[in-house]
Amino acid sequence: MYDVAILGSGFAGSLLAMILRRLGRTVLLVERHRHPRFAIGESSTPLADLLWLELAQRYDLPFLAPFAKWGTWIRAHPEISCGLKRGFAFYHHPPGQPFANRADRSDQLLVAASPHDEIADTHWYRPEFDAHLVSEAIRLGVDYRDQCELGALTRTAHGFALELGRPDSRTTAEAAFVVDAGSRAGVLAHRLGLEISPLASMPPTQALFTHFRDVQRLSDLPLHAGLAEAPFPVDDAAVHHVFDGGWIWVLRFRNGVTSAGVAATESRAAQLGLSDGAAAWERLLDHLPSVRRQFEPATPTHPFVHTPQLGFRVAPAAGPGWALLPSAAAFVDPMLSSGFTLSLLGIERLAQAFALATSDRQPSPAPAALEDYARQTTADAEALEDFLAALYARFADFDAFTEIARLYFGVVIHGETTRRLGNGAAHGYLLRNHSLLAPRIRACTAAARHGGSASELRLQVDAVLAEIDVAGLLDATRRPWYPVRADDLRLHRDRVEASADDIEALLRRAGFPK
Repeated sequence: MYDVAILGSGFAGSLLAMILRRLGRTVLLVERHRHPRFAIGESSTPLADLLWLELAQRYDLPFLAPFAKWGTWIRAHPEISCGLKRGFAFYHHPPGQPFANRADRSDQLLVAASPHDEIADTHWYRPEFDAHLVSEAIRLGVDYRDQCELGALTRTAHGFALELGRPDSRTTAEAAFVVDAGSRAGVLAHRLGLEISPLASMPPTQALFTHFRDVQRLSDLPLHAGLAEAPFPVDDAAVHHVFDGGWIWVLRFRNGVTSAGVAATESRAAQLGLSDGAAAWERLLDHLPSVRRQFEPATPTHPFVHTPQLGFRVAPAAGPGWALLPSAAAFVDPMLSSGFTLSLLGIERLAQAFALATSDRQPSPAPAALEDYARQTTADAEALEDFLAALYARFADFDAFTEIARLYFGVVIHGETTRRLGNGAAHGYLLRNHSLLAPRIRACTAAARHGGSASELRLQVDAVLAEIDVAGLLDATRRPWYPVRADDLRLHRDRVEASADDIEALLRRAGFPK
């Protein structure tokens, strides 16, 4: 009899398993496949890195701390591939035309996430990273079983009985609590008969993706001028090629592999025939001449994967004796690299619920704790969907797209900063619980979805940023290239209710130059 069975050994499942072991729980970790295995969902952010580090420190997992930043990662674990991520780069491509490279740079948006490489974010090469975390979980005493399919799931007097099928055998395990750490409304949702529905605000979307070798760097192509002045090397970023109806991501790893794919509205996906795989990718590149140049010498390292329904939500996300991690409870879109953050917020909440149950000598979290977990998991996904629906609505109007992106980055940077100061949880993810600002933020995204002009959106967005911006996003002289500068925090510390000493201490902890 296990205290907890976790279905799925991606990074989230393994991390939760390690935390539960530190809380004294017996854990069964079940994986359908075998590591190392292909996986996407690879891009971290400052907030995700901060959450990762907090969990490592809170639950005595110091060996995980180096993965929070580029510099510590490559020194501690050069054998585990990752990519350098200094920020977000967006490029707008008119249909069938090369990237315009406008003189005013109004067809691009660069938002830095760090001032230098040492404390930069990373792209996680999941085949190696996930395999490493599984090995660490096993070292801590987690019972790991791979190549297992979940058969029958039966309620018992003390939890669940799980039928586990391997290619050559079938076994049964019992657990007081079951967690689905998979993705895409996974096996637990189906076994429990939970409601799986499309997203309320987002259009239906599809995705096509794989890993490549020999993708050219943008800096080696004559796509745009003035790269020496950019706030970060544009290839060391989460690169987004935006077009009417969708966008392409390009994430580079230091082992020579590049993750790339497209997310598109259902109508655009149908036009491209995304279900055709490699042939669809070629048709997509025919519409984007500049992107085709970047991928001319590239070859896939894995067959293309087509996802016919990208967005979904499951309700509820938890119940008596079970919970879905955020990746299994909802998915919106990968554009804003939010997946890690949502997963880590969910792990933080569920771990706290188990810690409280442990102190109360209870086998599982209390019903009230699980209800709160489910409510907050859903609310986080809805807050993210609000922004992404607005961005999808304005793919064809990049000026309007840029305004909503500025608002998003202003909101998320404010939340990260206040969390570093010790009070970031009060208003929730993306300020969704802020009594004054949340309605104004939603008014901006609603205006974008309903066709508000870029100039009108800019006035609305600037009015919100005037109260929260600590990253220079209001500075018209920087538009549309936004670096990270310590002086922005110093100048606008009142927007995060911090003293001068608070800000200097934050900058030292974060690793800013003196």
